Amino acid sequence: MSSVAMHPAAREGTTISDLGRVATEGLDLTHGVVLYLEGISVSFDGFRALNDLSLSIDAGELRCVIGPNGAGKTTMMDVITGKTRPDAGTAFFGQTIDLTKLSEAQIAHAGIGRKFQKPTIFERHTVFENLELSMKADKRVRRTLFAKLSSEERDRIGEMLKLIRLNDSTHRIAGLLSHGQKQWLEIGMLLMQEPRLLLLDEPVAGMSDEETERTAELFVSLAGKHSLVVVEHDMAFVSKIARKVTVLHEGGVLAEGPMDLVQNDPRVIEVYLGR
Repeated sequence: MSSVAMHPAAREGTTISDLGRVATEGLDLTHGVVLYLEGISVSFDGFRALNDLSLSIDAGELRCVIGPNGAGKTTMMDVITGKTRPDAGTAFFGQTIDLTKLSEAQIAHAGIGRKFQKPTIFERHTVFENLELSMKADKRVRRTLFAKLSSEERDRIGEMLKLIRLNDSTHRIAGLLSHGQKQWLEIGMLLMQEPRLLLLDEPVAGMSDEETERTAELFVSLAGKHSLVVVEHDMAFVSKIARKVTVLHEGGVLAEGPMDLVQNDPRVIEVYLGR
């Protein structure tokens, strides 16, 4: 069921070392794929966390990644964001950016944003100030809470407040928000940095039913402008947003395809869904 696109470097006879000269200015999406992982393996003290993992994410795609605990979901995101270096394999952002050659900060700057399960926000600042602090800007220039915002920047923050449905909480201290609202604020903070690819780790864990529904609507609205990889255990939520689902098991891709197909795959039922 898995349909993995091979990186053009391999298809066209170019060696990976030829692509070692990383181009971080601009993102080349000429083949319509934003992320390539090929043959990724990672071991920790003899435990194989990822085992020859290969997958590709199309530009503008909303991909859900599911699987039992220990399947390799977190390690996969660690490799994509530079936190963990693979023992083998290649990871490319677009056609030219070799993620294995970049630091975590360089990868974030290149356009990959990651949201962890627990929201990390500036709890003592207002919602507006959180978005302002996260705005993509040249950090060498004086950019503090006391620097004057341009009207364009204020408009951007205003649009983001509407998108994440916190426009009624603009001046509220972030620490006073509900759990779901804090999750939305952190997503807004990531979006202020204009990422091309968003990695979201169990974004609806602990949310109310209404908050989960709103989050589903938000993610669907973001697809197209951004590429999203959502790691989630809530199957009802996955069913609402998924166009394509990847199931990981023992560090590799067990199954991949539309949700209804994956749900009925005997291998997936056996190792994960348990029905």
